[in-house]
Amino acid sequence: MADVYNVLIEKGEDGYLISEVIELPGCHTQATSFDELFARTREAIELYLDVKKDFQLEHRFLGLQQMVV
Repeated sequence: MADVYNVLIEKGEDGYLISEVIELPGCHTQATSFDELFARTREAIELYLDVKKDFQLEHRFLGLQQMVV
């Protein structure tokens, strides 16, 4: 069974799309299109887990809330 990871996607000042995998500290990448970003993010996750073979998920992402102040 496949694991599910939450990915935060932002647009950088330089126009690049940036993804960060919430559950995997330091697992992030960037690209110029969403298709490329998704492929690179999947690859980053696979490489992360390959290097950290005994990785144990420490926390689960619960949600995202926007606040107007």
